[in-house]
Amino acid sequence: MSSAVPARLGAVRTTTPRGDRPGITQSYTALSQVIKESGLLRRTPWFYGLLIGGLSLALGGAITGFVLLGDSWFQLLIAAAFGIIFTQFAFFAHEASHRAVLASGKANDRVGRLVATAIVGISYQWWMTKHTRHHANPNRIGKDPDIEFDTISFTEESAARQRGVLAWITRRQGWLFFPLLLLEGVNLHVTSIRSLFERRAVPGRALELSTIALRIGVYVAIVFWVLPLGMAFAFLGVQLAVFGVYMGASFAPNHKGMPIVPADAKLDFLSKQVLTSRNITGRWTSPLMGGLNHQVEHHLFPSMPRPHLGRAREIVREHCRSLGIPYTETTLVESYRIVIGYLNRVGLAARDPFDCPAAGEFRRR
Repeated sequence: MSSAVPARLGAVRTTTPRGDRPGITQSYTALSQVIKESGLLRRTPWFYGLLIGGLSLALGGAITGFVLLGDSWFQLLIAAAFGIIFTQFAFFAHEASHRAVLASGKANDRVGRLVATAIVGISYQWWMTKHTRHHANPNRIGKDPDIEFDTISFTEESAARQRGVLAWITRRQGWLFFPLLLLEGVNLHVTSIRSLFERRAVPGRALELSTIALRIGVYVAIVFWVLPLGMAFAFLGVQLAVFGVYMGASFAPNHKGMPIVPADAKLDFLSKQVLTSRNITGRWTSPLMGGLNHQVEHHLFPSMPRPHLGRAREIVREHCRSLGIPYTETTLVESYRIVIGYLNRVGLAARDPFDCPAAGEFRRR
């Protein structure tokens, strides 16, 4: 027997079980068997070979364009292209971290670390640690690092604790979400590098620090060597801004605005992953979002290669329908509307408790 907490989020209404309904745990085993027998967990080296080849050509083209343009403000278009290309490489590194690219776990780590540090410029180990915690407990208070406070508050409790400038931002955080993503590129680089200096065992610390330092040093040196000072700063600013917005806009729709799981709640694996995840529909969403649009299937089968996620969606959706488990999917634009609305509702908790609504209305006149 189980109880449920209804949660209304935008136009989506879901029901979050607090316990394991009979048969759900066992049904995941059956679902996994169907997925495996359908060949959807087999590696697709042809796809990732074409993907990395295409991205390498795109990177080479951007570098060539940078060299040929020289001292020109059209370089900002090249900077935007670099931001997009680096994000696509980050998607590839994300899949490698889930063992979706190659058969060997060590080979996936080697490739993922190389791409993350030498091309994207962020710590692979930091990403692995953070993202593994997220997958284990998506949207669970106190356990999912993706809903911990970091300028944005994802729970009312967090919002209510904010004071001063942060409270002002929190009250408007839905509308400020995308503008704040302009700084997310810098935040990702700084946070990941800082993690490599923590007083704990960090596998590959020396290798990652040296590779990232070399990558950032060479990249910045070339930009300032080729471009005038002001243009060089503008180039780096545009590249990091595009990278941050693209990364944030790709990951945010998947869980933000979905049910928040209490720290002490008990959920079976299937319910936990499906009820907190949202799929994004649309013909071009898979290449645009690096397969993150199939978030439900990705969370149920993290090592599944990107080309198989679409077929798995049909199987998982029917499986959830047979069990009465809400399966959420919407368009990309609608997902952003839901995320903004959710963040604004959470941000209301940051209101000054002594603020008089009548006085506020008087001030607006």
